[in-house]
Amino acid sequence: MWYRIHALVWLLALALVAAACSAVAPPPPGTSSSGQAGPTTSERVRIGTQPWIGYGPWWIAQERGLFDKYGLDVELVEFIQDQDVNAALASGDMDAANLATHTAIKLFGNGLEIRIVLLEDASYEADAILAGADIQAIADLRGVAVAYEEGSTSDLLLHYALAQNGMSIQDVQPVPMPASDAGAALIAGRVEAAVTYEPYISEARAQNPDLHLLYTAAERPGLISDVLAVSAQFAQERPETVRALLAIWDEAMAFYNANPEEGRAIISRAVGSDPQELATAFDGVEFFDLAANREQLTGDFRDTIQDVAEVSLSIGLISEIPDLDALIDPAFLE
Repeated sequence: MWYRIHALVWLLALALVAAACSAVAPPPPGTSSSGQAGPTTSERVRIGTQPWIGYGPWWIAQERGLFDKYGLDVELVEFIQDQDVNAALASGDMDAANLATHTAIKLFGNGLEIRIVLLEDASYEADAILAGADIQAIADLRGVAVAYEEGSTSDLLLHYALAQNGMSIQDVQPVPMPASDAGAALIAGRVEAAVTYEPYISEARAQNPDLHLLYTAAERPGLISDVLAVSAQFAQERPETVRALLAIWDEAMAFYNANPEEGRAIISRAVGSDPQELATAFDGVEFFDLAANREQLTGDFRDTIQDVAEVSLSIGLISEIPDLDALIDPAFLE
């Protein structure tokens, strides 16, 4: 009996060897199963985000299967308010987050070890102060109830607009609330002006055509922009994953540029709006691919972020300007 068992074991061993020889060889280190540069295994990455069209390429990447292509298991974690995504990043619950530039400056200045590795977008007409026909100038906001989200891009834009017109927040009646609610409050008559961003601007104007853009981010190009910030620990311990994320963004951008209608439809679904309602909103946002980032993060963006920091300081969003050179890390673009 023993020789039968021995023979059976020997045959099974031969079968296993044959199966192993016929299997497809694993990809070389530093590539995914698709042959793309990136982690060799499916790595878990959590990215905090919000329903803002400027973060759109991430949703394109999700729908087009680009995370899987590069060997990443990415979870886009949705938040409504800036303070919530900021807290999640600060707690270590997120590996990365889509942040307004001034928010990244503030968090870094408060001691949070993060690095800006990507300039995602700049808003021009897609962040604005909305008002009715009876308010035609910033000066008309004196004594008026204005809805806006504290600490957000809306906060920055409102303070900047007031300062440019010789006013301050003390000259209006601040009504703090999420940007998602500001437009609705204006339509309902609870406030006389609202500071918000797309898609909420288009939604509000669709419900009340009398609303107009009193002041937009185009008044100071670059003031309202967004970046991908990663924790310093994540950047140090998983540099290949950071590079893979940037490659994914770039491929999603290429798809968007080649297929703008389909790309906008994907983004519109993600933020919960109709593509036709956001037509002007998309025109008011500029996206930056990796080629543009290689120029921006070592060039113009250095000047822009300094301006953003100075405005943030002047209106009290930060107490001092941190070391911005230490905040920006363009090394992963190489």
